[in-house]
Amino acid sequence: MRRTGRPHDRPVDPARRARLVYLRRRVTAVAVPAVVTVVLLLILDGQAPGSRAARTLGTGTGDTARSAPRSAISPPGGAGGGGFSSELLQNERVHYTSYIAAGSTRHREIALTFDDGPSAFTLPILAVLERYRVKATFFEIGRQVSADPGYTAALARAGMAIGDHTQSHPPMAELSSTQQAVEIDQAAQAIRAAGAPRPLVWRPPYGSFNATTLELLRAREMIMALWTVDTSDYARPGIPRIIYTALSGARPGAIILFHDGGDDRSQTVAALPRIIQRLQQRGYRLVTVPQLLLDDPPPTDQPPPHNLSGSG
Repeated sequence: MRRTGRPHDRPVDPARRARLVYLRRRVTAVAVPAVVTVVLLLILDGQAPGSRAARTLGTGTGDTARSAPRSAISPPGGAGGGGFSSELLQNERVHYTSYIAAGSTRHREIALTFDDGPSAFTLPILAVLERYRVKATFFEIGRQVSADPGYTAALARAGMAIGDHTQSHPPMAELSSTQQAVEIDQAAQAIRAAGAPRPLVWRPPYGSFNATTLELLRAREMIMALWTVDTSDYARPGIPRIIYTALSGARPGAIILFHDGGDDRSQTVAALPRIIQRLQQRGYRLVTVPQLLLDDPPPTDQPPPHNLSGSG
């Protein structure tokens, strides 16, 4: 018979075979306890406060663990799309602030935002955004969401960010702590019931808020989102005026306020393509507010927020 030279083709002496079996058993007896020991050490390390594994799991005491929201829901696409990923509050760069009115100027990013919807004008606005492949943030009123949850579901499927704009759009600074909490929570519940992630950003109607509002948001691991540019489209000033106001206030980190509800928003729908085209021609990337917080967070020395009553 022809030999191939492979070990299993060569005859093995019985004494040598017995020794090989003995050595194999010895190696196994030593290796298994060693592997078990390593696994146990890794588990114990993960449970230790401040350990690398604990920080990754959110069970340690480091900054990342402290800032990780317990009930955040990450939609498909994460924060890079429109969704409110838990990464938003896990990121220590934004944990220092209770609000954002603008990002820093390090990146050429701008956030387009729409208030007071959803309404019959929400889907036409969504169609424009999708045509130009940009993301935006919609701050929705809870009772509007409940009236027709399909609009909110469509926005979430498209990767747009959904923010909380209270249940009934009241001036929050005029409400008690309990009333404010109800406004925030009922809107968040309506948004989730429509199939969108739990909102982690919130916008005050009319720009009205107080210290109580900020305390309630902090307890809910939410960040207040204000704005840099108010297009005043709610007053229907005309398409050219909406375009001019949006573009004249554009700068890196800007948050531009529009409306998709509350009245006839056909002027906003008509102005939006020209605004997007011009911003893209200037080299701006249009992102959601959560994405702006991650990519271009506000400066650590920004002053405390002031009441902006009169818009929103």
